[in-house]
Amino acid sequence: MKIIGTGSALPKKVVTNDMISEFLDTSDAWIFPRTGIRSRHVISDEKLEDLGAEAAEKAIENSGLVKSDIDYFICSNVVSEYITPGLSCVISEKLGLTCPCIDVNCACPGFIYAMDIAENRYLAGKARNILIVCAEEPTRMSSWEDRSTCVLFGDGAGAAVFSEGNNLKGIRLNSNPAPDKIYQYRKLVDTPFIKKEEQDVPLQMKGRDVFKFAVTASNRDILALLEENNLTKNDVSYYMIHQANARIIDAIRDYLEEPESKFPTNISDHGNSSSASCPILLDECNRKGMFKSGDILVFSAFGAGLLSAAAIIEW
Repeated sequence: MKIIGTGSALPKKVVTNDMISEFLDTSDAWIFPRTGIRSRHVISDEKLEDLGAEAAEKAIENSGLVKSDIDYFICSNVVSEYITPGLSCVISEKLGLTCPCIDVNCACPGFIYAMDIAENRYLAGKARNILIVCAEEPTRMSSWEDRSTCVLFGDGAGAAVFSEGNNLKGIRLNSNPAPDKIYQYRKLVDTPFIKKEEQDVPLQMKGRDVFKFAVTASNRDILALLEENNLTKNDVSYYMIHQANARIIDAIRDYLEEPESKFPTNISDHGNSSSASCPILLDECNRKGMFKSGDILVFSAFGAGLLSAAAIIEW
């Protein structure tokens, strides 16, 4: 397959580090050196499904297709106000889509996991034009009394349309199951029969463990995928790395010994938007005119699970 259109949508509310310091014991001087983040977009009066639909509309328009051309829709989402139906159904209703739709919950590498599903669906002859939307609101998962987590995240939606082509060169998916490293619990509706202890726990993260996993997994996935496709680092035009933490991106870049110019970033004013991170970055770079035909883009993402994924796409 190949990417023929991109789109993104962000909440209008921008929350700076200084704004957070008004109600939490933190500061820009503490947050920025540790994360590379100065501000983030946070949902206030928007609905996540509206952001997802907006990103999808932009991607379909950018692709030159019309909505009726879409014959499969994959939505990547960790949490929303809906438990059921899946967010793909909710967004489909807003777009007027009637094609099959599914949801995936792979957290930060969800965009690449969705790519893999799309490619397999295409190779099976079951779909030709596939829409992927990553719509995330991780600011609703963290406790805003916990400065170690809430400062990291921002909300948003990114989308891409894939169609017939030979540009998706390879994908690697990996898991290192460790649910205790990043997790959130929430109580379900009570019944007269529940005897086990249940509790609501906002997002918890073991930062050092996640940092080590992210850097190790990303470098492993990228180098293995380049080798599998008979490519070298010199062939790569851009590394589209999940925008989790500037220090993680710097560590990956240092290990690969590649120039900063190959690593576009938007983390300073977006924060970590989970699976929406990569497609939002992709859309912003695309609309800046950064990519030219034949450019090799290497995607890498990592997160809860612990899961990691990488993909190579020729523009």
